[in-house]
Amino acid sequence: MARKHGALLEEPKVDADRLVLDQALIEALTDRLAAGPDPSPDASTLALRALLAEAYDPNQAAMLRALWGRIETRTGPAMVVAGAAAQLLAADRFGLSAQAVADPEAALARAASGARALIDLATGHPWWGKLLARPGLRVIAALPDDRHGLPSTLMIAAAPTGPTGADRTFWVTDSALSDGRIIEALAACGFVGKPLASVSGLKLFMLAGYVQAEDGRLHHAPGSLSGIIGSAPLF
Repeated sequence: MARKHGALLEEPKVDADRLVLDQALIEALTDRLAAGPDPSPDASTLALRALLAEAYDPNQAAMLRALWGRIETRTGPAMVVAGAAAQLLAADRFGLSAQAVADPEAALARAASGARALIDLATGHPWWGKLLARPGLRVIAALPDDRHGLPSTLMIAAAPTGPTGADRTFWVTDSALSDGRIIEALAACGFVGKPLASVSGLKLFMLAGYVQAEDGRLHHAPGSLSGIIGSAPLF
C-alpha cells in the first residue's frame, strides 16, 4: 500500500446519511428547473422573499439568493451586462452565464428583443433617460438590492413590474434645479427622493416605494421632460 509522509493512505469513507441528503438536493433542484420560470418578475420576488424569511442566518440567505439567481438564469430569459459593476454583480448573483456587451445601447437593444440587461449607472451617458421614449422597456431590478445603500446598476426588460410590498421607483427629470431643490419639490408632492445620477442635463432619482407612472402627483414635480422608468424590489 502506498505511503505518504510515512503514513498509510486511508480510503475515504462515504457518509451514507449525507449522501442521501445530497441526492435529495439534486432531485429537488432538477424538479425546480423542470418547473420553468416564474410567470413574472413580481412572482419571482415574492417567492424569493418567502424563502429568505425561512433562512436562519445571513450566510444561508446569501446562498439562497445565489441559487435563486442561477435558477432564474437557467429557466428565464438570457442576460446581458454592460459595465464593470454589472459584470461583477451579475457573476455574484446569477453566475457566469451573462454575456457582456459593448455599451448600454447594445444592452437596451438586447432587452428589446427579450433579454434582461443589467447596466451600470456610472457610464457617463444618460442611457436611462432614453427609457422615457421607450415605454416597452422598464427597470425591473436594481443591484445591489438590499436596504443599506444605493444601487449601482439597473436591470432592464420588456416586463414591467407591479408593487411587491417593498420597492423603489426610478424617476428621470430634465430640471435644472439643484438636487436639494428637486428633493424638496418631490417631498412637497408626497415623495421621498434620492439622487442617483446626473448626466448631460438629465437627472435620475430614486423614489421610496412603488409609484405608478400615471400618479397625478408627478404632474407637479420639477422638469418639462420627466417620468417614471420602472421600479425594483428591495430584499
